[in-house]
Formats: sequence, C-alpha cells, structure tokens
Amino acid sequence: MTIKKLLPLALLSAFGFSGCLEENPNYAEGMLSPIASIDDVRRLYQGADVVLDNQKLAGAHQLVGVVISDAAGGNVPGGQHALVIQNKRRGLVRGMILPLPAAGATSFAVGDSVVVDITGATLSKGSGALRIEGLTPANVTKVSSGKTPVVRETTIADLLATPEAYEGTLVRVTGGNITPLPVSGDTYGGDKVLADGSDNRIGLHTEATASFATRRMPASATFVGIAVGSTATPALQLWLRNPSDAIDPSGPVYAGFPESFEAVPQATKGSYNMNTAAVPDNTVNFGTGPWKLYQSILGNTSGRDRYTGAQGIRMQQGLSESAFVEMKFDVPNGASKVTLLYGAYYTDASSSWKLEYSQDQGKTWKQTGQTITDAGNWQRSITFLLNISGPVRFRINKLGLGTSNPPTVLNGRLGLDDIAIYEN
Repeated sequence: MTIKKLLPLALLSAFGFSGCLEENPNYAEGMLSPIASIDDVRRLYQGADVVLDNQKLAGAHQLVGVVISDAAGGNVPGGQHALVIQNKRRGLVRGMILPLPAAGATSFAVGDSVVVDITGATLSKGSGALRIEGLTPANVTKVSSGKTPVVRETTIADLLATPEAYEGTLVRVTGGNITPLPVSGDTYGGDKVLADGSDNRIGLHTEATASFATRRMPASATFVGIAVGSTATPALQLWLRNPSDAIDPSGPVYAGFPESFEAVPQATKGSYNMNTAAVPDNTVNFGTGPWKLYQSILGNTSGRDRYTGAQGIRMQQGLSESAFVEMKFDVPNGASKVTLLYGAYYTDASSSWKLEYSQDQGKTWKQTGQTITDAGNWQRSITFLLNISGPVRFRINKLGLGTSNPPTVLNGRLGLDDIAIYEN
C-alpha cells in the first residue's frame, strides 16, 4: 500500500517568486512602488471594464508573478494563447488571466517569474472570469525560471464558499467525483461536473484541442488546476493543465465524504474526553455517521487549528495513551484510497499517527502505510493508496508517546480535516 504526501504550503511559498511576490522594502520611505498587487487590481473591477492607469493604481504600472498556465497542454483559461500568473503579497495568493496575441504565451513555461506592464490595458470580465485585455508579448518580461508555484489545498465546498479567493490561482482539490460517473469511452474533453459526497459541484473544463482531451476520464482523482469563474453551469470551473494534474485516479468517493466535521457546533465536543448523554463514549454524529473522538475535540481557532471551512479535529498532546478519531460505521464497497488534511496545532511539536482499518466492525485493527511523523505548523494533504474489498472502517491513531521532550520525544497536538474514502 502506498502513501503520498504533498509539499506543505509554507515550504512551497518559500520557493516562490520571493524577490517580487512580497512587498518591496525599498518603497517603505514614501516612494511609490511601480508594482501593484494582483489583489488590488482585481478589486478595481466593479461590474464594468476598467482602463488601467497610474492614477487608479496609485502610481503603479506593473504586476509581478509566477506563470501557472501550461501552453503545451493546450488547456488555458482565456484562450490557447493566454498566460495565467499568480503572486503572493501581504499574505494573499491571487491570480490573473492575461490573454495574448497568437503564440504569445508559448515562450513562457510553468514556473517562469515575470514582470507585466499593464499601463493602458483593460481589466475585463470575459466568460465569467477576470482578465487583463490588450497586452502583447512585449508587455511581459521573464525575470527567471524554475520557480515552484504555490498550490493551495482545498475542497469543493471551500472553493464554492470563497470563490474570489481562489479564482485565477492554482489549487489542489480532493474529495470529488465526476458526476455522472464516467462510462467506457468517456474522455476529458468538454465540460464535466466534479461533485463531493454532499453534492457541492464545480465544473471541470477541458478544451477539445487540449493535448489530453481524448484521454480516458477517471471516476475520481486529486485534481490540480486553475480555478476560474464561468458563465456556464456550474459557475466555478477547474482547468487542468496537463494529464499529470489528475493525481492518484481511483473509484468514486463515498456519498457524504469528505467528512468535514461541520455538522454539529464546535461546543458539542469541547472536551477531549467526554461521556455524556449527548456524547456517549466520546461519539459524535456527523454527516457521514458516528465518529468516536477520544482525546480529541472540534477546533475552530483560525491560524492555529488545521481545517477548511469552519472547524476540524484537534487531538490532545502529551498523552501516554493513544488518541483516536474513529469511524463507528462501515462503508460497504471496500476502499481504493483515503485522503485527508493534517498539521500540527499552532506552534506545537510534531506527533506520530497512523491510519488503521478494521473489517470486523472495530474488534481488531490493522495499520495501512507508514506511521506519519512530519506534521508541521501548516496544512498539508496525504493520500493512502489501498486495495481493500468488502465492508471496512478507518481510524486515525495518534500514538501516546508521553510529554514532548525535543528532539527525542515529539507529541504535540494534531489537526485533521476533510477525511475522504474512495470505493474500490
């Protein structure tokens, strides 16, 4: 069985376009910066086209960013010759579509750092997505190459809740199925619907001319792509850049998953160990069914707990016994994959945890994959590839290593969210 872990956001951003993505300190003493943030430019659009000039941009006339579109893949929002860039300034990752004349984008590759002169160009909303029209290749200067763009982990529900925060940027989406499920002969080309187990839906768009348009469409995968607003239905789309953006294809995610732990108020499980009429034996009923949260609570502290949406799981630190987040029900058709988000609480030490499964209604448990020890102060995703047939349930077992005593003992609080199970 295989485990795949994805680089943490904090590490990815460190590889980014650090010289230009953050605020330039040289302009701190009253000098106007020539660089506008993509976020500031996006905010100028209020329902009508905007001609960009120095006055509107407070003296600025440039955007900087890292190229996230792949011209070779042929699936680029804004047209085959468009360029899509994103940057991070003031802690915000934002993106923009830059249509160019024929073949204008082919001289740029994913990871190129660019400076874009936007003077006199027009901020417009074509086909539902913001873009800057009227640019030519002469407006775009490559500064360097080989950068690693930030890829933000998210879910379909989170994309729909805050679409403006994601449009024009690179995202990695877990916990979705192609709906209706593909049949023999179905390919990527055209418009597909990607839905989670709670029937939140976004579009998956592939141009007919894309290099991978005729490839077979999987029922489910972890999809990486550029999030784009659309006048089509659904109104938010994901544009994959190439076939490698469909990671770990598998059977469909079970109905109701990913489990977001949002179905009850945070106060329902505010104590690590509870045995009350409302929470018997630490068991709480969520959207997918009952889960035992032993030495675990619902956490909702922004910037400290690791979750999407409103809340997630926080598991206790310093214990000499195991803590559990455990399904008290089976899924019927085995499992081909389990995905989840995790990270250390706030600035806590890492911890050790493992994914276990049971096929005898929780009487005995078997570990799948390795013990995970790399939880840090950021949110990251992990994929466990499986081949389990028949009814099965899962649990997270956080090992009881005792009080943290770095570097020999690391046993901080652990955050979890968006656990998804995929049929075999």
